[in-house]
Amino acid sequence: MAYSADYLDTAGAGEYSEAAMAAVSASMSAREEQQHLLAYAPLVKRIVRQLNSQVSGTMSREDMEQIGLMGLLEALRRYGAPDTGFGSFATLRIRGAILDELRRQDWRPRAVRQDAHRVRDGLRALTRKLGREPTPQEAADSLGITQEAYFQHLVDDGAEEMLSFDEVLQEATEGANTTAGPEESFMVRRSLEQALAGLSEKEQRVIQMIYEFELSYKEIAAVLDLSDARVCQLNKSALAKMKAALGAR
Repeated sequence: MAYSADYLDTAGAGEYSEAAMAAVSASMSAREEQQHLLAYAPLVKRIVRQLNSQVSGTMSREDMEQIGLMGLLEALRRYGAPDTGFGSFATLRIRGAILDELRRQDWRPRAVRQDAHRVRDGLRALTRKLGREPTPQEAADSLGITQEAYFQHLVDDGAEEMLSFDEVLQEATEGANTTAGPEESFMVRRSLEQALAGLSEKEQRVIQMIYEFELSYKEIAAVLDLSDARVCQLNKSALAKMKAALGAR
């Protein structure tokens, strides 16, 4: 499946040293910063819209947008005057700023996290016993919960996996931004391409819709004619594969 160059080029700033970024940023006036903030405000709104659907409204959309704008401002000051590579660089900074605040607020109550660990352990044991992925009904029966509760677990667990993948992707990108130039940027891009190629077609489409088009689970389910739970399952399996591939690079 083809992905846009902007989506895959997450190391677009790799050829800039920290000193160069600082020098360019220092030459940017407050007026220019304001102009760039306004120009990229729609990017903040798209990211907030996608994240807001995954964390069950724990933080208001307005607060998320304010934090996202701060992340955008940080991206401008680190990167300098925007060019074709700025969008992907800013996306990670904006998402990272919002996710850091969600973690700081401990958006998942302890009881919910503990229950998620219990369910996850139970699913692993059932998968080993069956030698395959259990059906939703088998999983719910084994865990002693309703299918509705099981589907909610998938949504919660999918959100947690999304945070983990974001961290892996950001670490890979920041590694390229703090080392010498184009070679490392090329390797990061190549690793992403290989990780994506290792996914099934449906997994690729789910990842593309989440990370490139910023669609919510419900929107993806409608497009692919799947249930929300199935989209969560595809997202989880795709992220696990990509995390393993990126971690091995």
